[in-house]
Amino acid sequence: MFKKSIFFVLFLLSSLVLAADPIDINTASADELAQAIKGVGPAKAAAIVAHREKHGPFASIDDLALVQGIGEKTVQMNRDTLTIGSATQ
Repeated sequence: MFKKSIFFVLFLLSSLVLAADPIDINTASADELAQAIKGVGPAKAAAIVAHREKHGPFASIDDLALVQGIGEKTVQMNRDTLTIGSATQ
């Protein structure tokens, strides 16, 4: 039982460490976006990259909702794990 408890605690700590690194929606690849954004799979991640390539970098995290298939709910659910880095990149 003790070993299971230690494993569980280590698992929780590793999850916190992974969650601490925000993903930059202006520079991340489609694969990175699909893995990091809850509710976004490969097709929506590719749409994010295509939108970014066509319209330039996102000026705010809220602009992610401009991508077809990405709604306000998805943006709100992921807000703490997203960043835009420098919009002038």
